[in-house]
Amino acid sequence: MIKGLTVLSISFLLGMWLGDLLGSLFGLSSNVGGVGFAMVFLILAKAYLSHKGYWKEEWESGVDFWNKLYIPVVIAMAASLNVKSAVNSGLLAVFAGIIPVIIAFVVLKLLIQKSSLKS
Repeated sequence: MIKGLTVLSISFLLGMWLGDLLGSLFGLSSNVGGVGFAMVFLILAKAYLSHKGYWKEEWESGVDFWNKLYIPVVIAMAASLNVKSAVNSGLLAVFAGIIPVIIAFVVLKLLIQKSSLKS
């Protein structure tokens, strides 16, 4: 597990470094695509290590651990930013966010009912 975390951490640091470098090259004071670069580095590292036979199955648990932790945190952060932006933008943006959620809940409930009828 710890070796998978090491590969993930190195990929993350390289991605953040490249994102910061790209941001400074564009004259921005922010990271440009650092997380995306980190994901690409992780995919390439896993492919390379698997090809060479170094990637073990237990390494996967280290990546899965952060995968399970990272995605809910990112979704929560993005959702809070979207809510702040929507509230500041006016009622139309708030309704544009609320209505699809309500529709998704209704469709999900219908799908669950339909699937329970089949089984």
